[in-house]
Amino acid sequence: MDIRVRFAPSPTGHVHIGNIRTAIFDWLFARHSGGKFLLRVEDTDRERSTQAAIDTLLECMKWLGIDYDEEIFYQSKNAAAHLKAAEKMLLDGKAFRPKVAGPEPAPIIFKLPWYTDDNPDVRIAGPAELQVDPAAPVKISSSGIHFSQLNEKGKSTERSASLAGYHQLKILDSTGKCLFEIEKEIENIFKKDATFEIANSAKLIFQRREIVFKDIIKGELAKPLDSMKDLVIVRGDGTPVFHLANVCDDVEQKITHIVRGDDHVENTYRHIFLFRAIGYPVPLYAHLPMIVNQSGKPYSKRDGDAYVGDFRSKGYLPDALFNYLSLLGWSPGDDREKMTRKEIIDAFTLERVKSSSAQFDMNKLGNMNGQYMAEISPAKFADEIWKVAESQGWTAGIDQVYFAKVAGLMQSRTKLFPQVSAWKFFFFDEYEKDGKAVNKFLQDANVKSAIRKISELIEASSDFNIDVLQKFIRESENLSGIQEGKLNQPLRIAVTGQTTGAGIYETMEMLGRERTLKRLAAIGGN
Repeated sequence: MDIRVRFAPSPTGHVHIGNIRTAIFDWLFARHSGGKFLLRVEDTDRERSTQAAIDTLLECMKWLGIDYDEEIFYQSKNAAAHLKAAEKMLLDGKAFRPKVAGPEPAPIIFKLPWYTDDNPDVRIAGPAELQVDPAAPVKISSSGIHFSQLNEKGKSTERSASLAGYHQLKILDSTGKCLFEIEKEIENIFKKDATFEIANSAKLIFQRREIVFKDIIKGELAKPLDSMKDLVIVRGDGTPVFHLANVCDDVEQKITHIVRGDDHVENTYRHIFLFRAIGYPVPLYAHLPMIVNQSGKPYSKRDGDAYVGDFRSKGYLPDALFNYLSLLGWSPGDDREKMTRKEIIDAFTLERVKSSSAQFDMNKLGNMNGQYMAEISPAKFADEIWKVAESQGWTAGIDQVYFAKVAGLMQSRTKLFPQVSAWKFFFFDEYEKDGKAVNKFLQDANVKSAIRKISELIEASSDFNIDVLQKFIRESENLSGIQEGKLNQPLRIAVTGQTTGAGIYETMEMLGRERTLKRLAAIGGN
């Protein structure tokens, strides 16, 4: 089989990580299998799918390295084919226009097929029965079945469904007497548009049938036809609805596999019927697990960054975001997490996609981005992070050579380019300090005394390097009765104002003798 998959977004100006994760999985499946990855822009909502929104989508895909194999397919340009398919369904008796009051034109409604003996997607599930509200009559016509049921509080709730779900239907009253048999009237209903209203109905008994398909990820999925309605495929104003357009475009693009989010499972049941009605082989389906927050709810902007543009503007690298999103719901089957694009392609299969929801973890993404940052060449890293610092407005007067040295020290500790704002202590004596950390670590008299000893040792020495500093700190700890290594954090806060960063010895060496002594003096009391 020549595999053909498509990514079919409806651009609105923002590209959600859930949508781009779908594109990534489609792309990986196509690249692994040697198939084609196609881009279809479902742009029929012209108010939202503007050219600017489409450009944003294309830029996101380009930034992430998601290329496509054929020309972009624009759904709006295929409207004639959508309407032609609907008209053919009308002619074939697979759709109808209901009678409507007033001058407004009627929509075109696709009928779920009554006769399905030759349909491999429909199976008999067995006998079923429903209790109905006797106070409301059951109404039957070619447009479907309408009845009411009582909820737990005794309130009557209206229901309706396609007739296709009610084979061998018998309507009984409260005594068990049969009031209506659908098999005796079905020809009159379809050929003569007969309608029936059955009063005093208490129970529906029928043969339940269900539509079923084998999902590559979720396994067998089925839905009872008695829970489905006939489907509007063309609105009264003559515009095709999503379901018809989506299926017709899949036919036009010769799609063999549909890989999309599991929020589309309900649509799939309807689309299978439409593929059969058009006469096109039903594609294979794979529904991806939802991306959720820590509470297990759908991940949204309320949970933090949710759009690709957010991550890009905050300094995430495209390869890191691609790598992380490829692991949201999929695993290579071993402990690997950081993988090259080729490694991901080689290992990717839809069968290894998990069926359960995938939890988005900003910490994991940040750590992965840090690993990718560490692999950038020092010169490029220094250049890129200088640009970010410059955009933040604080590089005036800073020696770029010294800045590059600081960048070399901080690269392996940097997860995002904008974190360069925390480097100001290397260049200025006025910088932001962590007040809580200062109060916690720098108020103890013994610590202050130890810091004064370090200052004295530095002033008395002609050398100022990592080895000498480490020696002085250990000596000061010993003289002050402080456990070895316990002075490092107070020193870090004293000279940087922060609780994390590069090694304290390397940091002090980078700051230099004069700046280090000045900051130690401010804490030690000299």
